[in-house]
Amino acid sequence: MRVLPGVRRWSASLVAGLALSLSAQTADAKSKDKKDEETAERPYPSTYKPYPGRPTALVGATVYDGRGGRIDNGTVLFADGKLVGIGGADMAVPEGYDRIDARGKFVTPGVIDAHSHLGDYPTPSVGAHSDGNEATSPTTPDVWAEHSVWPQDPGFTRALANGGITSLMILPGSANLMGGRSVTLKNVPSLTVQGMKFPNAPYSLKMACGENPKRVYGSRGQKPSTRMGNFAVNRQTWLDAKAYKDDAEADRDLGKETLVGVLDGEILIQNHCYRADEMALVIDMAKEMGYKVSAFHHAVESYKIGDLLRQNDICSAVWADWYGFKMEAYDGIPENAALIAKAGACVIIHSDDENGIQRLNQEAAKAQAAGKRIGVDISDAQVIGWITYNPAKAMGIADKTGSLEKGKMADVVLWNGDPLSVYTRPEKVWIDGAMLFDADNPKLRPVSDFELGQPGEGDVK
Repeated sequence: MRVLPGVRRWSASLVAGLALSLSAQTADAKSKDKKDEETAERPYPSTYKPYPGRPTALVGATVYDGRGGRIDNGTVLFADGKLVGIGGADMAVPEGYDRIDARGKFVTPGVIDAHSHLGDYPTPSVGAHSDGNEATSPTTPDVWAEHSVWPQDPGFTRALANGGITSLMILPGSANLMGGRSVTLKNVPSLTVQGMKFPNAPYSLKMACGENPKRVYGSRGQKPSTRMGNFAVNRQTWLDAKAYKDDAEADRDLGKETLVGVLDGEILIQNHCYRADEMALVIDMAKEMGYKVSAFHHAVESYKIGDLLRQNDICSAVWADWYGFKMEAYDGIPENAALIAKAGACVIIHSDDENGIQRLNQEAAKAQAAGKRIGVDISDAQVIGWITYNPAKAMGIADKTGSLEKGKMADVVLWNGDPLSVYTRPEKVWIDGAMLFDADNPKLRPVSDFELGQPGEGDVK
């Protein structure tokens, strides 16, 4: 915390004379300072409040807990927005619970997308809504993705109904080396982005390496135009942030505040990076500058350095089969996720796409099948963690959601069949214990404000 310079020292006698009268004021001032400090750190606070729910028991389902566990003929209990119990057929259902017969069906934690641009690149995809890349400078750590999110984006409700998405991280684009802060949202209808903000979720800084920033700025005849230029700009920017951190008299700088938050461990790093060699260099740069990478995103060559990623506790947020569409994706393979998992490193299946977010369960199944074809057999229970617990871990919210564990948020999906089947879709979705989608109830089919009165745009009521 910065201390104002030039504070006059009081003499001992004057302090003694005023001590009694100032004691109460001091206590009040400390309380106010603490409140002001908290407001300064989070000037756009979450106003999210869970929708009302009912005590619910899901009985007889196959349960995947998100941590690699499976329970056949299982029971899941939740009330007051929290998970109350997860167990077998012998678990008693308390009085007052709505009992749902889930025999032949599957229960998982809510699906989480660690890489989305919904709201920042919403539909309809017109220039007026293109707000994800502040491509005016190679580093823009001062911008925040939440200041671009359009809550009316129909993509949110489609992700809920079709994909079982209960939480998601909205990232700036990858035009810049430092693209700005992300925001983590609960996937609920809201008039404001603050009403969707996941309470107390840490911010992340979106970074990008490789082709994107060097192409955007090299085409303008400015630095960086090469990969070595990328690293040079990044390193100097981090050095400037460290100097700012140590200078108590420096003027406030929004970009450097974000970078200091990273250096202090309060803000996570989500790094767009494709090539294995670049990921290794970024890991070294992070050690040089004193921060940690939470996840590499897209990461089509993570399979080459699985041991290095495991040793540094870095997740890889990857697609099932997007590769080869540009030079730095040339060595991507469908077996990427399975080989990362075989190395003992953290795997996340992400979307980066308004359509892919509606079928992350199927994308995870494709990645699993690709591994099985080469003899790498990853269990269904572990694969479910690729779209639930692991993204929550990379986003810094795994202590609150991402798995079916007592005391966590009741973010739950009831699937009408095996979630790793192309024939399966969500039947019911709860967020903090509130049922926000029910395939059997048209009144619980979400429609965004933009879609109201437009049947062709999604209003099915």
